[in-house]
Amino acid sequence: MRKNSKPAEGPEGLVYQCRLSLSSATVNMVADLIRGHLKKIGSRWRKLAPGRIAVIVLAVLRHDQRLCDMAGGNDVSASTVRRWLLEVTGLLAARAP
Repeated sequence: MRKNSKPAEGPEGLVYQCRLSLSSATVNMVADLIRGHLKKIGSRWRKLAPGRIAVIVLAVLRHDQRLCDMAGGNDVSASTVRRWLLEVTGLLAARAP
């Protein structure tokens, strides 16, 4: 597998980008769960789109990325990423048989 990782300049210095192999079906399924949850709780907006939130949460779950690293690279706080992680984990658990 070819590595597609490279450092990039971010707003606060160097940001390390890496490739995350996820199927589009997985990302879309999680994004749809997030959209449904937002409608259910009556939330009008989030800082990032549901698809971006899904990728961030899946990166944390799959590769054990640190919350502060994911937060800094996406211009949100670590507590926001933690809240998203807990929400999506709860949504996925509710779907489990």
